[in-house]
Amino acid sequence: MRIERRKPLTARVGLVAVGHHTYWEQFDGLLPELMGKVEILRRRLEGHGVEVASFGMIDDAASAYAVLPAIQAADLDVLFVDMVTYATSSTFGVLVRALRLPMVLVALQPREALDYVHGSTYMQLCNDDVCSVPEFTGVALRMGRPVPPVVLGMLHGDPAAEAELSAWCSIACVLHDLRRARIGLMGHVLEAMLDMHADPTAITAAFGCHVVLCEPDEILRHYREATPESIARKREAILGFFDTPDPGSDPIAEKLTEADLETAARAAVALDGFVAAKDLDGLAYYYEGEPGSELRSLVTNLIVGNSLLCAAGFPMCGEYDLKTCLAMLIMDRLDIGGSFAEFHPVDFQRDSVLVGHDGPHHLNIADGRPVLRSLRKYHGKPGSGAGVEFRIKEGPMTMLGIGVRADGRPKFIIAEGESIRWPIPPTGNTNTHGRFKPDVRTFLKRWVAEGPTHHFALGIGHHAHTLVQIAACLDIEATRVTPDA
Repeated sequence: MRIERRKPLTARVGLVAVGHHTYWEQFDGLLPELMGKVEILRRRLEGHGVEVASFGMIDDAASAYAVLPAIQAADLDVLFVDMVTYATSSTFGVLVRALRLPMVLVALQPREALDYVHGSTYMQLCNDDVCSVPEFTGVALRMGRPVPPVVLGMLHGDPAAEAELSAWCSIACVLHDLRRARIGLMGHVLEAMLDMHADPTAITAAFGCHVVLCEPDEILRHYREATPESIARKREAILGFFDTPDPGSDPIAEKLTEADLETAARAAVALDGFVAAKDLDGLAYYYEGEPGSELRSLVTNLIVGNSLLCAAGFPMCGEYDLKTCLAMLIMDRLDIGGSFAEFHPVDFQRDSVLVGHDGPHHLNIADGRPVLRSLRKYHGKPGSGAGVEFRIKEGPMTMLGIGVRADGRPKFIIAEGESIRWPIPPTGNTNTHGRFKPDVRTFLKRWVAEGPTHHFALGIGHHAHTLVQIAACLDIEATRVTPDA
């Protein structure tokens, strides 16, 4: 079962080819053949779900200066530079000096190897994609700009190169939404959680998103206005997606009650209305409300609605954790999930650690049908109501934490591990057994030594390298806690 996205993944990338103008008169037919390579790459990029703006061939400094205003005006997320043959670095120097967006050099030669018996200069020039790559990267370094990454391989039948192109298109989707997102921030930090504090201006400076300050009463209005019909539809959707098993061993967890289902459905309807009214792309929140009030009933029962929204591509983050909300958004735009998580008890017998939280969760990465239980109390917080419980899919998983350095700059803390289908406690919370190299004790010591926020985003698959590249695009420090696979 899968919840569909509220908005499709999208990005706008640029594609420009580079060459050497002297060749065109020397070798008849070479330029059209090279432009055929560019067309193949354009179609490949579009096949990864991005919009491509093509800027043709630049083959000297003058043509680079001429096309620069169009590239600057195109509002691109990533620019791909197709190294179709040798090109002098004056073409690239114009771009790398002026542009402040990620650039990727693509060097994909048509032939697996030259036909040495029948080789020619023409054949070499058609496959000289890597020739000027060091010239371009050296110029980037001399100009004080980031050295661009390189996709190196063959134009046809190269799964490794295709995977890199796909990853960069996914990164473009992340960057596209980060700099356009409206992330709601409502309430206050859970008392005494010093690591939760984040400066909205610093968040905008680092990621580009706008932080929208929200009031709990804005959701309460939608809660009060929810119609019986809309609540009934939401109840039906909830029961169609979740299991509601009999209670297990935890005395504070019981079978989902009718009252808790009604409150969760009504709160979910209110969230949908609030999100639409504020035009939000995510929300970090924590609020308690007056004991016994309608507002407390609402704000302590957002978990089910939050989890439905998370799975639809709308990251919801409890405990006012704005930083982890962005980590969840990054993972979601990579289409790998992004559940709200922290460390739970270590299993020294299995050499694992439970990772999870009481919500919100990305239901699309659940291992089987997620469970709803009624909780008589939310431990450590006020209120009671429905709790979401599942473990994530078995197999590779990735963690992204966003901490803050002493100078106020964000920092990515990244790890890869394995989710194992081992028993989890029936507590109405998500949990999954995570195993990490070299062993759980060493891993946890290394993770905490990086000074993370105590929450992190949890996704499926191994994507640490991609997250490091995203950090580089944003000029954010990134540390990989676990070794390369």
